[in-house]
Amino acid sequence: MESIDVARMPVVAQRRPGLWTASAVAAGVFVLLAVSVWRNPNIDHAAIAQYQFAPAILAGLRTTLLLALAAELIGVALGTVLAVALLSDSLVLRWGSRLYVWLLRGTPLLVQIIVWGNLALLFPHLGPFSTNAVLTPFVASVVALGLNEAAYMAEVVRAGLLSVDRGQYEASMALGMRRGLALRRVILPQALRVIVPPAGNQFISLLKATSLVSVISGGDLLTAAENISSANLHTIELMLVATFWYLLVTSVCSAGQHLLERRLGRAHRMTHEPS
Repeated sequence: MESIDVARMPVVAQRRPGLWTASAVAAGVFVLLAVSVWRNPNIDHAAIAQYQFAPAILAGLRTTLLLALAAELIGVALGTVLAVALLSDSLVLRWGSRLYVWLLRGTPLLVQIIVWGNLALLFPHLGPFSTNAVLTPFVASVVALGLNEAAYMAEVVRAGLLSVDRGQYEASMALGMRRGLALRRVILPQALRVIVPPAGNQFISLLKATSLVSVISGGDLLTAAENISSANLHTIELMLVATFWYLLVTSVCSAGQHLLERRLGRAHRMTHEPS
């Protein structure tokens, strides 16, 4: 019986007509939707072009980026502390952290923003200062977004810390490292591979969530768009302007997240490859 040389057999791609059909239908629906919106006679394209790079819109975009970055810094720093507390041997720290995460994750972010924006109704003064003077709309927005982000980042960091083998902790202790030093030099660097993907998704969600601060006039991109539209009544046009900038910023962040994940993945493979 003649043997078959498998290595010389041609490789033929599997036909997948169902996938091709679904892809074509999805692309067609997207194109039809985009064309119908763009050709809608009720949309003033001149207004979109006029306000796309308007100073007020760009100022709102800058505020949105500042809000997201400041809130993310608070969220990562406080979230890491909460994650360590969640894994602590102290019952008080564990339950205190759980209470924080439960409260902040269990209530709508919009409610939290409104509470911080109107804190002067509850506490007119913070020490010798007026609450409204300290908690400006921008500061209140950063505090609300940052504290809320910390509750989610706590779970993200906790999952990352738990993904590191327990032996790494024991080896660090055997080398004479204190718990904090071992956490910074041994555990967290290894946990980053697990932490970065969900943390990146959280930051993108945070960028979009900054639009909620418009309820307290936080000065963000949506606030700027709403202020302009209330004067010229081009509501849809200004929402399309804001949508363009949100899509652009989130796309850039998604690309950066993808590159960072690939780099961490390569570093992880190089570390675990046999020599």
